[in-house]
Amino acid sequence: TYPLRPAEGAAVTLRPTGRQVAIASTDHHDVMDAAAGDIARQGTLAEFLARPDFLKGDAVGPELYRLPPGGQTAWGMSIDLNACIGCNACVAACGAENNVPAVGKDAVLHQREMHWLRIDHYFDGPEDAPDIRRQPVLCMQCEQAPCEVVCPFGATMHDQEGLNVMVYNRCAGTRFCSNNCPYRVRRFNYGAYAAAEPRPAESRNPDVTVRARGVMEKCTFCIQRIAQARIAHDIDGTPEQVTTACQAACPTRAFTFGDLNDPASDVARRKRSPLDYVLLPEHNTRPRVTYEARIRNPNPEIGT
Repeated sequence: TYPLRPAEGAAVTLRPTGRQVAIASTDHHDVMDAAAGDIARQGTLAEFLARPDFLKGDAVGPELYRLPPGGQTAWGMSIDLNACIGCNACVAACGAENNVPAVGKDAVLHQREMHWLRIDHYFDGPEDAPDIRRQPVLCMQCEQAPCEVVCPFGATMHDQEGLNVMVYNRCAGTRFCSNNCPYRVRRFNYGAYAAAEPRPAESRNPDVTVRARGVMEKCTFCIQRIAQARIAHDIDGTPEQVTTACQAACPTRAFTFGDLNDPASDVARRKRSPLDYVLLPEHNTRPRVTYEARIRNPNPEIGT
């Protein structure tokens, strides 16, 4: 073997400048209050064969009051942690589909990035050979959303299909919803980022609202695609087949989206898996987004 692009062929020299430059990174932003083992769960194949549901966790208890009746459709998502490789294709696709602005280095240094979807990384084991866990995190579309009860203007609410929707022209920017979200997935427009885009007509999705300064935003489960599928169903009678932007871009098919009321759907089947679990169950938010725990099969001779 030989290097494809050897360093000797580049006319570059390295010398110290004496300057220090801050590196803008989002890896340590939006930290959730829980142990990594409870957030990005994983186990071995031997443990799974001994007890398949060993990673499922505690079941949510009964409610003291009746939940409002749902609609004919109940949208939900399952994310397979075995399949996720942390390539960030879903993050890029989400930004392009939903007009998520690029805020620049200075805003990122102040933890003001606008991505609706992020990839969290967790490291276990020795520093020279760590085991890396990757977990996509987006709005959980909670059935008992803590963000809804604290909004004084009703800017975030629940629809009959289980979506936690935003009404942008009601939002006054109190950021109470962001403070009350245990998943840290809401984003606030500190600046008029959309106005700074050099060629907005070519870069924006006309089916998605462009948010203004002082407005909160988050993942919508690509509600514009859901609306397009509903219109096609009403006109042609075709089934409401919806593929979110993150699901379409994922090269390993880690995302599964669909109707939970259809027991034959892929997402309903995956949620029946013994590896299915919810994020931060102690908050009892009843999220529509769940995860399939990661199963490893380490070699006992080398320990990996």
